[in-house]
Amino acid sequence: MPAALLCTALTLVSLIAAAPQTPVVRTGDPAKRGLPESAFPRIQKLAEGVYSYEQLRSAGTERFTTVSLFVVTPAGVLVADGQGSVAETKRMVDEIAKVSRQPITHVVVASDHGDHTAGNAAFPAGVTYYIHPASKAAMNTSAPAQATLVMDKTVLTLGTTEIQVLFLGRAHTGGDLSVYLPRERILFMSEAYLNRIFPAMRSAFPSEWVKTIDAAMAMPVDVYVPGHGFVESPAILKEELATFRRALVQVIAEGARLHAAGIDVEAAAKQAAFGDLEGWTLRPSQAAIAIRRVYLERDGKLPPPIKG
Repeated sequence: MPAALLCTALTLVSLIAAAPQTPVVRTGDPAKRGLPESAFPRIQKLAEGVYSYEQLRSAGTERFTTVSLFVVTPAGVLVADGQGSVAETKRMVDEIAKVSRQPITHVVVASDHGDHTAGNAAFPAGVTYYIHPASKAAMNTSAPAQATLVMDKTVLTLGTTEIQVLFLGRAHTGGDLSVYLPRERILFMSEAYLNRIFPAMRSAFPSEWVKTIDAAMAMPVDVYVPGHGFVESPAILKEELATFRRALVQVIAEGARLHAAGIDVEAAAKQAAFGDLEGWTLRPSQAAIAIRRVYLERDGKLPPPIKG
């Protein structure tokens, strides 16, 4: 193995092989987690040929991660979700090249939001994109010009690796796709799973989101990978998915309580209380948005699913 690749391989963190030596701080904040800026971008090996990629980004004064997944095979590399700018996605492409000389051939748009797609121009020309019709419509002219539409399930075989691109239901965006590796029992959930990040709902379908997580939790999965928040050990990630589901239910219940009391939506957004979620990353910027979205759902004003 060339020295550069050997150095990269030695610095990869294997979540399967190495259990944490001290208790992990359950947070989306790198400072509270004890991770310096210099720790990012961070690549972690989840299984043979399967890696997570975490890059820090900002929302106001808060810092948190955007997570991508990449799968290396003899037939090319599949990437699930880009990063939030051309520069950051190019950086990811360059980091992937340190792990494998195989070209990036497939890109899954698991979330259509800009922090996952604004850098897509940095991917090599000619890659095959996969996207849900709702996400293609939401992205409008910035959507990949040529893309395979995934309504329910698309199965790829790259070399000997089976990769399933799944639509488990509407969640954070309405066109949320997941990437599942059945042999490795890994599920990348993108923004349908936010690890210790306050439920962000600007284009979400709150109650359907809970059902989407239920569908994911019913699958034979050992490693659930979030779209934001830190990639931890498999056991912690599974625990935190259940915690995030509870957080969604908690936010929906608070919005429903205020709605049933006849409180104006803007007043409700200001007075909503979230108990133990108050200290979660992005609570200051996302809580009011979530309450407004729950109100829209209660009033029957969310858009219907896109067909075909």
